[in-house]
Amino acid sequence: MNEKLVDLSELNLSEEELFAPYDITQYETEKITAPRYSYWKSVARVFFKKKINIIMLALLAFIVIFAYLYPTIIGYEYVYNTDSFSHHLSPGEAFEYHGGVSIHWLFGAGAGGESTFDAVWYGASISISLAFICALINLTIGVIIGAIWGFSKKVDLIMNEVYNILGNIPYILFISVMVLIMTASFWTMVFALTITGWLAIAYFIRTQVIIIRDREYNLASRCLGTNIFRIAQRNILPFMTSVIVTLAATEIPSYISYEVFLAYLGMGLSDMSLGRLIEEAQSSMLTPGWQWEFWAPVVIASIITIVLYVVGQNLGDASDPRTHM
Repeated sequence: MNEKLVDLSELNLSEEELFAPYDITQYETEKITAPRYSYWKSVARVFFKKKINIIMLALLAFIVIFAYLYPTIIGYEYVYNTDSFSHHLSPGEAFEYHGGVSIHWLFGAGAGGESTFDAVWYGASISISLAFICALINLTIGVIIGAIWGFSKKVDLIMNEVYNILGNIPYILFISVMVLIMTASFWTMVFALTITGWLAIAYFIRTQVIIIRDREYNLASRCLGTNIFRIAQRNILPFMTSVIVTLAATEIPSYISYEVFLAYLGMGLSDMSLGRLIEEAQSSMLTPGWQWEFWAPVVIASIITIVLYVVGQNLGDASDPRTHM
């Protein structure tokens, strides 16, 4: 290699200028230049990167807030109107009958002359509450038991037998029997949806845990004497955040669907939920001019379930660390 040496004297610089000492502290030498990684900040960055997620999240926030605040503000209470001319009105007919455009008659009037708009949002608050409470109970129990189930071979032997017995009973049939045995109240429905609803979630979590339980860091923790509960809490569940969020995305809308379906069969809540409104408006579906009573709660229930599912699925995708690259 032919390399030409540079004569520093040709630069006409002093030694102080050529060889100035660089002062650096000990802390600066240990400073990490790579950007810090924050899991939840990365989840938010990926989630809000898509405009559709912002729109869906805003729509979900509006639905939830409106469903809970609106009936409270107006002091909703079902009142039967003795004037038969006020029954089964379309929005236009309701505006004309009540003397002007009003948000209360935006969906017309029902079989008792009540505001369908007010009834739908009151029913939405009940259905959303049912869905979130059931999802919270089932996911909490299912995730905890599933993590232990997948990590402990002794628990696995017992829970497999429980799953083989209860898991083969049709879920909708089990719920129907429970509702028929007890009074069809809100908490009865919660009990019926959660008494075995956690089992399928626990089995799914158990399968995921088995995949990662024998990795090196888990074997090392077991050799050090760490108990199963701590290993499941510290080593396994944090890796399954995206899986749990995705589960929630499918579970929450499903409870609204169950409630609506049972109500359609005549076994729904005694409270005026969305399912109860749909069940009571079945006869109006094919009657000319009365369709608003049926389709209003159907459309609102469909929008709620779709928005919950889309937001949950996209949040589950954003929760996957592989999407943070």
